[in-house]
Amino acid sequence: MHSFSVSMACDSRIPRSTILASSMLFSSGGPGSKCGEANGTSSAFTVCTPSARVYLGKTEVLVGVKVETGEPFPDTPNDGVMTVNAELVPLASPTYEPGPPDESSIELARIVDRGIRESKAIDTEKLCIEPGKKVLVVFVDVYVLNHDGNSIDAAALAAMSALMNTKMPNFEIKDGEVKTKQGYTSLPMKSHPVTITIGKINDKLVIDPGLEEENVMDARLTMAVNDEGNICAIQKGLSGYFTPQQIIEASKLAREKAAELRKKLKW
Repeated sequence: MHSFSVSMACDSRIPRSTILASSMLFSSGGPGSKCGEANGTSSAFTVCTPSARVYLGKTEVLVGVKVETGEPFPDTPNDGVMTVNAELVPLASPTYEPGPPDESSIELARIVDRGIRESKAIDTEKLCIEPGKKVLVVFVDVYVLNHDGNSIDAAALAAMSALMNTKMPNFEIKDGEVKTKQGYTSLPMKSHPVTITIGKINDKLVIDPGLEEENVMDARLTMAVNDEGNICAIQKGLSGYFTPQQIIEASKLAREKAAELRKKLKW
């Protein structure tokens, strides 16, 4: 069963915030659970800038956020930049190996990135310091420390938690140079996407699949749901397929469970 908690390391200049979520109806994997029905799990969620450590059952994910200055992309000169990287630590699973990022880590980073980017979670225009020349670059680094199933949802929750509590330094342009001013400003957030992963085993749909379920499921569908309950990003994984009716059912489940989780977390 997947319980849920997060712990952080704090900058003493930034106040600590804590969110408690109990009896989260989020996990549906487990003996005796009905198809499409989530299991109630006890959970605690603690957040402190600028990182988040999520425990989803035995799955453990650490996300750190770093904000630096850089150059914008040529096609978006007035927007800041966000980049997501993921590392599957070899100690997290016997299937993880040291070395350059493999397909699994790249896919994990892309899913987390897509949910944040397509929901317009960060107001990137407010990250612009000097149009076409200097912007703030937000680096989101995901580390899977222990894998016991559904690292995707754990990573997405940790990433959003860290971003919501990230402080960025204040800047000003003086004599043609970017100077750091005193004080910090919260990262400008416009949306708070919640990511829900649904697996398919034979003709059954399973929300929040655990490790045993991941090992036997035919296909995986991950959906990011924004504040309005709209699905803003979808990623299909594994070699199996979903029928049109199963996709409709999965999208309904994702919206329902995202709303429940958002209510628990008060996002």
